[in-house]
Amino acid sequence: MSGFGDDEEEYRGTVTVVLPGPSDGEDGAAVEVDAHLAGNFSPLTGDYRWRGRLSASPEVTSAFREGARTVVVRTPDGFEGTGALGEPNLWGGHPVNGAGSPPFAVPRIDVDELDA
Repeated sequence: MSGFGDDEEEYRGTVTVVLPGPSDGEDGAAVEVDAHLAGNFSPLTGDYRWRGRLSASPEVTSAFREGARTVVVRTPDGFEGTGALGEPNLWGGHPVNGAGSPPFAVPRIDVDELDA
């Protein structure tokens, strides 16, 4: 994906997008789509920022049109992150971004070991 920096971790492949359920706190439909995700640690905010795009999906677009803005994105490896769903792009896919735990593996760094 153009615009992702060299210092970012990336994931390309199938993800499960868990849409909001009919009532707060309840999971709705789970939809499998292709995705390209990337992220990096933000030293200014002290958290991990990730973003990407989801391939076209009528179910995701329908949920967006009905007001869904927050989704859970899961990779087959068992990682998941909560992200904000954006307006559909020209190809029918959706941008998604989040802060905190990303839906893909990232290297673990022990800060105490860095100080030694």
